[in-house]
Amino acid sequence: MNEVDRMPGLRLQLVGMAIGAMAAVGVWASAAPQARADMPKLDIGISTTWWGHIPIMVAIDKGYFKELGVDVEVQPIGSSSDRIRAVTAGSVAWSNLGRIAAISEMSRGNESFYFFANVDDSPGNEGCWARPGINSLADLKGKKVAANSSAEITLSGLLEGAGMSIKDVDFVNLPGGEMAAAIAKGDVDAACVWEPLFTAVRDAAPGGTLLGTDKDTVGYKKFGTMASPDVVIISRKVADEQPELAGKLAEAMFKGVAYTNANPEDAAETVAHYFRKPPEVVLAAIKSFQYFGKDGWEKHMELHSGQMQYLANWLHANGKIPSAPDTKKWEKTNFIPK
Repeated sequence: MNEVDRMPGLRLQLVGMAIGAMAAVGVWASAAPQARADMPKLDIGISTTWWGHIPIMVAIDKGYFKELGVDVEVQPIGSSSDRIRAVTAGSVAWSNLGRIAAISEMSRGNESFYFFANVDDSPGNEGCWARPGINSLADLKGKKVAANSSAEITLSGLLEGAGMSIKDVDFVNLPGGEMAAAIAKGDVDAACVWEPLFTAVRDAAPGGTLLGTDKDTVGYKKFGTMASPDVVIISRKVADEQPELAGKLAEAMFKGVAYTNANPEDAAETVAHYFRKPPEVVLAAIKSFQYFGKDGWEKHMELHSGQMQYLANWLHANGKIPSAPDTKKWEKTNFIPK
């Protein structure tokens, strides 16, 4: 919760007004638990521009963590790689981030964290768009195609389904924010990126062709996930030394997921301040995502455990990481309450 603004020097003119003000504060204070001095503080590093973090923000603002005796605040950290470094350094206790960053750290032998959940996924929000005149994946042969990060995996999966590989195109590793301008100018013939940048790419090349989304890839058909969905990680020190506390983090997070799924309008109102967007924009984003909580989490986690290894093998085979780690060694879920 935001702190109540206090204005030194302000004098209430009526005793009744003062009593009413104190009563209002009392109601506000009782609506969401407040942090106690002895309450452990386990902040989370997440982005305030990525809709996947909404259920965790809801859990924070609804006071679910404090109800369980844990003080959690958002520490805004833009990139997944910076978030995992923050967990490694101990400046935050846990995070939700792109699993490519997690697997990259695994391949370097970073044993400072575990992964234990997936709370958000958005298949269909990442795809490849071509300029007019290119009507199929086969037409990309020898053409300049821009992608990076998870979108490169989507591109690879689409090409694989068409009997091709990235070696068949003139691949351009381009930041997502630069793709719309590149395709508009004709610097690239096609671009693969995630929303909301994907809409910008489509708008920049009107009359073009949708070559496919991550839902058309081999990986999606195998696991039912986007190319590289988020994964929730936690400091090994916390999970190993204070498993009960780690379990409370998971429990409150799952409660935030349940509330978001059941009450999307109020969830959007609750967290709009993080994104500095109108609630209706946040609500539209919530409706484009899938959020996963306690229901069926063991089966869901089993699916994502397999996808983690699949992705690690892909990254190694395509020269992105020096070796494919055994990702199971970084998985820990036994602290999650049954």
